[in-house]
Amino acid sequence: MPNSEADAEKRILGRIQEMISQEKDLRDRLVENTVDQPTEHERLAQLETELDQCWDLLRQRRARVAAGQDPADAHVRPASQVEDYLS
Repeated sequence: MPNSEADAEKRILGRIQEMISQEKDLRDRLVENTVDQPTEHERLAQLETELDQCWDLLRQRRARVAAGQDPADAHVRPASQVEDYLS
């Protein structure tokens, strides 16, 4: 994988780790009563959607590499499309 592609994957994985950390922090704040439950649920829903989109993008990029295609042609799909995978 060329260096720029490896960098792109690292950036996506870094964003995923950042969101996982935010999710943990949010849950900790709920336990500590420093955030209210509706706020926590709203933000968690946003994070889950963003995480799904990042994982989808990463899968697209890896599939393109495996197929000999340009991973840069992968794109973030709308939440409605990513969220309905298992429906």
